[in-house]
Amino acid sequence: MIHSKWLTGAALAALTSIAQAHTHLKEAAPAEGSTVKAPESIMLMFSEAAKVTALTIQKDGDKEQKLAPLPTEAAAHVMVPAPKLAPGKYTVSYRVVSDDGHVMSGKVHFTVSDTAK
Repeated sequence: MIHSKWLTGAALAALTSIAQAHTHLKEAAPAEGSTVKAPESIMLMFSEAAKVTALTIQKDGDKEQKLAPLPTEAAAHVMVPAPKLAPGKYTVSYRVVSDDGHVMSGKVHFTVSDTAK
């Protein structure tokens, strides 16, 4: 019985470490929730190298725009030029595939303001 509980605990710990091993967004510029002057580029930094399969930006109320060029190789640090951004609220959406085949997607929200520092 004690041996069985130990094995169950070890298995759960192993599964937890595997689940936490998937790629996740560590940093973005502009940062989540920030107010900035119109950026020249969009930067995403992931916990490990991943292949970006989709990257878009959308101003509230407008159509989504694809950001390009996307990196051709897996990378932990991704930077792409930003289109000309007028003041307003924006959402950057991304989808990446990690080396283990796990697909991860997310969004970063920020505001462009002429008066931001």
